[in-house]
This record gives sequence, C-alpha cells and structure tokens, in this order.
Amino acid sequence: MATSRHKVFVSYHHANDEYYRNRFEDLFCNVHDIMISQSVQIGDINPFANKETIRRTIRDNYLRDTTVTVVLIGTETWKRKHVDWEIGSSLRHTLYNSRSAVIGILLPSYPVQWNWSSQTCHFNPYTIPPRLYKNVEAGYSKIYNWCENPYILKDWIHEAFLNRFKNTPTNSYPTFRNNRSGLRWYS
Repeated sequence: MATSRHKVFVSYHHANDEYYRNRFEDLFCNVHDIMISQSVQIGDINPFANKETIRRTIRDNYLRDTTVTVVLIGTETWKRKHVDWEIGSSLRHTLYNSRSAVIGILLPSYPVQWNWSSQTCHFNPYTIPPRLYKNVEAGYSKIYNWCENPYILKDWIHEAFLNRFKNTPTNSYPTFRNNRSGLRWYS
C-alpha cells in the first residue's frame, strides 16, 4: 500500500450526490486520513458568476495543488457542465497547474448491471461523464465501484498518481456549455 497522502479534488453532482461526497470525505479525510480534499463545497462559488469566472476559480483555487481528481458517478453526473469542466481542467497541464490523474467511482446509486456468469459489474458508458469515459478508453483513467476500504482507495489514488504522466489524456471532447438532459449522451 502507498504511504503518502495525496491532495484530491472530488467532482460530483452537487444536488444529487452530496451525501456520498460527504461520506467519502468523512471516511477518507477524517476517519482514515488517507487524502487531503480540495473539493468545492456548496456556497464556495457564486453560481451566478459568468462561466469563465467559475472555470478559472475552480482551476486556480481548487485544482491548483491537486494531483488526483476523483469523479463520484451517480445517476446523472454525466449531465453536469461543472463536472465536465472539472475533468477538463484536471487533464490540462498549464504554466500554473500540473495535470492531475482522473479516476471515477460508481456510487451505490448508480445502476450497474450485474453479469452473473462472469461475476462482474458493468456500466453503461453513455451514462458516465463523456470526458472521463474517453480517458478510460484511452487508458489514462479507470472506473471503480464504490468501496469504503481505505487501503483499496489509497491504492487506487496512488496508482493513478504514479501513472498520470505515463499515458497521455484525451481532452478533445467538446466542452459542455450547459447542463445536459436525456437518458444518455452519444459519441
């Protein structure tokens, strides 16, 4: 198991998945002390600010010192423009911000499909944030099922951290201008 704590940005659907974000941070920041959270809390950013101000604030004030972004994936996370922007900013290497690793964690609320013959869970790729999914396809990111074991989570985060410069992320998916609707996105 890795021994160092990493600064982690947690991206999630604020309206739907606040409970799981709080549980995640309580377990892994407070109880087990395996990571330092840099995530945006409700009320930290003015929701009426213009889009570029919000993006710059997230990038410069929250993502700046992080090395791993964890995307908590619930039923509608893929629809959120802020989640898309946070993933996009995490993947970007700039003068002031180094690129972060990005992993996804399927929340218990996410409808996985169980394959009884292979004893594995499958997800619908079109209900995963598209920019994250494109990086799973490219071998830059991974998606895991929700786990409350601190040793396992610490290994996921540390592995992502170590691999963030071994593969090249893809950040070419069109940036969301607005939140999306519907049952799924299409490639």
